[in-house]
Amino acid sequence: MPMNRAHRRLCSSEKWARGVRERLLPWALEDVELGEDVLELGSGYGANLRVLVEQVPSLTAVEIDEGTARLLEESWGDRARILHADASALPLPDAAFSSVVCFTMLHHVPAKATQDQIFREAFRVLRPGGVFAGSDSQPNLRFRLLHIGDTMNTLAPGELPGRLAAAGFADVSVDRHPESGGLRFRGRRPADS
Repeated sequence: MPMNRAHRRLCSSEKWARGVRERLLPWALEDVELGEDVLELGSGYGANLRVLVEQVPSLTAVEIDEGTARLLEESWGDRARILHADASALPLPDAAFSSVVCFTMLHHVPAKATQDQIFREAFRVLRPGGVFAGSDSQPNLRFRLLHIGDTMNTLAPGELPGRLAAAGFADVSVDRHPESGGLRFRGRRPADS
């Protein structure tokens, strides 16, 4: 897993889960219609999953770390489909999901080219008209300290719209949180694609 011990402890804490539930997801998903079949990429310790599973009829969660995927299966496997898989090479059919989401995980993907492949895979598994939405952190001193020894490859907000458009998305938007400085993004698979 591309996180140091302190980072893993934070992301598996109830404090983090509370922040996700009360602040992160309401902002990241504001005005987003998820639909009935949702795919979450990079579920980590499940803070997002535990909120999403209450909001959508069908949730599939993808986690690259085998041990973490096993923990998610043990905790949430009766309410969500958990896959141990790489988001850049999804073992899922084309046009299977009404929405694809990912939160605070893309900066753990070591290469920009792999991030772009994740965007292409999100596009591929979305139904026409479906939305790809998510959020990620932006660097500041606290963030950099938390990531000592971690994989940290943050998204450049000015480049992200073009990268999402290159993956096929239309109606792309990227904006920053007024307090945390984090970013959220949205893109839609065109209805005629």
